[in-house]
Amino acid sequence: MSYQALYRVWRPRQFADVAGQTHITRTLQNAIVQEKFSHAYVFSGPRGTGKTSAAKIFAKAINCEQRPVKEPCNECAACRGIQDGSISDVIEIDAASNTSVEDIRDIRDKVKYASSSVPYKVYIIDEVHMISTSAFNALLKTLEEPPPHVVFILATTEPHKIPLTILSRCQRFDFKPISNQAMVERMHTVIDAENISVSAEAMETVALAAEGGMRDALSILDQAISYSEETVELDDILAVTGGVSQGILTEMVQAMHEQDVQHALKSLDQLIQNGKDPGRFVYDLIYFMRDLLLYKSAPSLEGLLERARAEESFRVLAEAVSTDWVQEAILQLNQCQQEIKWTNNPKVFIEIAILTITNRHHQAQQPAAGEDSGEVSRLTNKLAQLEKEVNLLKENPAVHAQPAPRREARRQAPARGTKNGYKIPYDRIRDVLKEAAKPELKKVQSEWANFLNKLKTTNAPAHATIQDSKPAAASEKAAVVAFKYDIHCSLFLDHRETVESVLANVLGKELTIIPIPEQAWTEVRSDYLNNQEQQAATTEPQQDPLVDEARKLVGDDLLEVHD
Repeated sequence: MSYQALYRVWRPRQFADVAGQTHITRTLQNAIVQEKFSHAYVFSGPRGTGKTSAAKIFAKAINCEQRPVKEPCNECAACRGIQDGSISDVIEIDAASNTSVEDIRDIRDKVKYASSSVPYKVYIIDEVHMISTSAFNALLKTLEEPPPHVVFILATTEPHKIPLTILSRCQRFDFKPISNQAMVERMHTVIDAENISVSAEAMETVALAAEGGMRDALSILDQAISYSEETVELDDILAVTGGVSQGILTEMVQAMHEQDVQHALKSLDQLIQNGKDPGRFVYDLIYFMRDLLLYKSAPSLEGLLERARAEESFRVLAEAVSTDWVQEAILQLNQCQQEIKWTNNPKVFIEIAILTITNRHHQAQQPAAGEDSGEVSRLTNKLAQLEKEVNLLKENPAVHAQPAPRREARRQAPARGTKNGYKIPYDRIRDVLKEAAKPELKKVQSEWANFLNKLKTTNAPAHATIQDSKPAAASEKAAVVAFKYDIHCSLFLDHRETVESVLANVLGKELTIIPIPEQAWTEVRSDYLNNQEQQAATTEPQQDPLVDEARKLVGDDLLEVHD
């Protein structure tokens, strides 16, 4: 086929084309011009940052017929031969598929022979960290005392896996992730030469999605060009990368800040249903929050925004949120980003993060300072009055206390649905309360932390549903567990068997868990205690007629009753 991908067509052919690595290219150019280059180099850094391309340009520069030069001419026979791979003295080896000691011994045996076409033999070993320890040992002596006509360039993404004995014999250059600005400038060069129309917003989004890799940026751009019609727009890039538009991110952050849980969760569900990548959504949301915090702290730094554009809606949102709220949200999202890497159900962790961010701060519901002090004063006066009444009752106890009028106990419906669709099993909870005992609850509470830790290592999604809960009551066979949010009760039901199995393993006995939202538990507990007090107050012991007649004759002071 005649078509070649953009990253292949636009692979750097001279040092000036290597984007964002000036600290390396300038050093290499000066060493080549002064003819003081080393016999061995280590090029380390993330993927797509120009390691192998720089190695090949270096090989052309030291073998160019115009040497010593800062840039290879790409015109002479040596430059053209190295570029198209026809010169056998520049050898590229993929260490991922040539890992054995025999492969390295083959290099060691051939390295002593002089080059045939160009002055220097250059061995470019890519992903060198993949070769075995014995292969590194075989390479060690050659690196220490190589022939004068040989140069080794070891490229790797994981330099920490290379033995120190190898690293100490090489000059090391660390390629850094390419900045978004440098990638955009390089893409401008590409699209101008290819006569392709790409919007500025689209290129900035490509640079962000590439995460510092120029090769990834050109691959995404190539894919978006095939997807789009005439001009590559922002929506085309978002469709290709699975990213989320700024409008949706603004709407999501606004919903969380205004504590609109329903809207935030519905928006998330719609994004997942539309095929958006959950991990990509969290990544975009973190960067959007970062830009929000940066703009709020220093609006003059608008040029440093990476994910957001300073539109009217963005500026309004920046004025509405507080710095503390944004910082807390970023921490929660960062934790969520780490957790979804190890789960098959990332949506649960994102929902928990959204709920935590939404409900963490209730600033609007906090009373004013004057109201708070007034409430405290009123409660203090009421407490003093109640203490006086208690003391009076102790000094003058009533002989005949009138029973309180009996009120009909309010009955709960057997099951009532919450706003998230979870039906609370009130009858089962009342049955547990009738048989509940403090020793049973204390036993569960004492093992709860140990149980959560064990559940987290056994099943992370199940742990995520129950981590914000606490045991509220327990009997011999069941435990009522109060969950922080209604949705957690529903999510828990999907993992009930796993959770109860781990709890049984920790407690040494099987226990059924009955979930209930915290707010509903407060109501149920209060109603249950009120009913118990009413029953105790209205239950009077039946008096013996003989005792009543004796009380009339001698009075209570001289009367003693023995069963």
